[in-house]
Amino acid sequence: MSRNIGLILMVVMLIIPFYPTQARTFKGVTMEDSITLEGQKLVLNGMALRKKVIFKVYVAGLYVPQKESNAGKILKSDTTRHGIMHFLRSVDAGKITEAWLEGLKTNTLNASPELKKQFDTLCSWMEDMKEGTKIILTYIPEKGTTITVKGKVKGTLEGKAFADALFGCWLGPKPGPGEDFKKGLLGLED
Repeated sequence: MSRNIGLILMVVMLIIPFYPTQARTFKGVTMEDSITLEGQKLVLNGMALRKKVIFKVYVAGLYVPQKESNAGKILKSDTTRHGIMHFLRSVDAGKITEAWLEGLKTNTLNASPELKKQFDTLCSWMEDMKEGTKIILTYIPEKGTTITVKGKVKGTLEGKAFADALFGCWLGPKPGPGEDFKKGLLGLED
């Protein structure tokens, strides 16, 4: 009987094609080339390193429905977006919140009181991050942007305006992590 099971398994392995998972590694961090969220396939648009002076802070990855090198088009479209921040070192919550608030200020002109309040909520969800931990930002049209910190869903903030301001911190005219970071997420450099 066990010989028959082994034979059946071998036949099944020959019939079912093997499709290896494709992934990209950047600065020691590996991310899948594509993911599926709520039945929609997203592709890894680019990866980038956030540096502060000489310190490597985190590697970010940006997933969108199809590759796009124009930041304005990504922010203008009302499509699913998924961002990952994989920390390479410990960073306290205060530094993370400062970066979000500065990103809002420099990339979203005339931010409404509601948008500022949403960013305050975002900041209240931040935690001290250690090497290897992640913050995940997932915008789904008509649902909002879900924030996950260290594997725990913190909540969802409604509206495309919030998603645009949040992703604008990376892709806006004055990205907090810098132009090279923005180019990396747009797939324009490694």
